[in-house]
Amino acid sequence: MTRLIVATVCLTAATLMADTKPLIIAHRGASDQAPENTLAAAELAWRQQADGIEGDFYLTADGHIVCIHDKTTQRTTGIDRRVDRSTLAELQALDAGAFKGPQYVGQRIPTLDQWLDTAPSEGLFILEVKSGPELIAPLKTRLAARPALRQRIRIISFNDAVIRESKRLLPDIPAWLLISYKQNKETGTWTPTLQQMLDKLKACGADGLDTHANPQVITPAFVAALRQAGYALHCWTINDPAAARQFAELGFDSITTNRPAEMRRALTK
Repeated sequence: MTRLIVATVCLTAATLMADTKPLIIAHRGASDQAPENTLAAAELAWRQQADGIEGDFYLTADGHIVCIHDKTTQRTTGIDRRVDRSTLAELQALDAGAFKGPQYVGQRIPTLDQWLDTAPSEGLFILEVKSGPELIAPLKTRLAARPALRQRIRIISFNDAVIRESKRLLPDIPAWLLISYKQNKETGTWTPTLQQMLDKLKACGADGLDTHANPQVITPAFVAALRQAGYALHCWTINDPAAARQFAELGFDSITTNRPAEMRRALTK
């Protein structure tokens, strides 16, 4: 309870500071300092005045939604288990914090509800769906039990089908398509092109674009085209103050960062 009171105070201050965009979204929580996608990372992000926290979500074998980035638990727990083939009890028996330092020993892979329970009085929850569209129906059930948080939820995914299913089952919740880019080494061109991206956003019914912050792709003309088409505009993952200021000047709605406190300072100077 004490931690939530502290987080509420910090978030109120952050909200006052963030009347102008971009909002600062903590990538997997404050993952530069705390173990990613754990409650420690979420709580630290709120204390560091993030405007929202982003987490990654999979379905377990027994139908729970858990917060973890990889398909397996190897990287963050040292034990190799497929998330979708493991039960919640099996996953939460693992230590998901020790890899970051002894002070985090005992951190567990949290459920969606535990992640949402870190909520201060304000702030966004950006839910990246790592499973396929089959996660959306159980997500709808979980959010139905938490109506007060519903307007603070955003759904993101690289998977077009996830965005389509989200807009079908949760039409009131904004859904942003994640896009990254590849460069042809021979021609120097980047894909997807702007037009391909616009076509993709329209086809899946996305409300916005959450793009890799690639300065070779993201230009004022790029931003203008997305705005003219009516899309919200977000970017990831920025940990450099100069880059944060650059994308703020381009007019992005939010930037996602592993270092929310540092980016807050950079954008409020």
